Amino acid sequence: MIQQIDHIGIAVKDLEKASRYYEESLGLELHGTEVVESQKVKTAFFAAGDVHIELLEATAPDSPIAKFIEKKGEGIHHIAFRTDNIESQLGKAKDSGVALIHEVPIEGAGEKLVAFLHPKSTYGVLTELCMSKKD
Repeated sequence: MIQQIDHIGIAVKDLEKASRYYEESLGLELHGTEVVESQKVKTAFFAAGDVHIELLEATAPDSPIAKFIEKKGEGIHHIAFRTDNIESQLGKAKDSGVALIHEVPIEGAGEKLVAFLHPKSTYGVLTELCMSKKD
């Protein structure tokens, strides 16, 4: 079951520069950075109440984030929903006709399992399902 919005992913060209904006201009606290090799991305997380902001910088020119920025520029990349059962949530999405980018969850940032739903099936919004591996 979907529990809440977990985070909003924002594609940026320069993680360090963008992080300074969130820290200095908005006063948010950086909760850490992480490289996610499977997605060819470096992330930085900031908390805004119960929702996190995930900044995403490409680590390779063929990464999904590099392609996104090339096509659309910097900005909101995805919305992630926290679930207590990612496999069940993927099955529910698939059964209702949603196109899945990931048929099975993959390793994501923050010790989470993640899977993406195709924006062609989600009214133009790249949607991520995520679940803590600790649960």
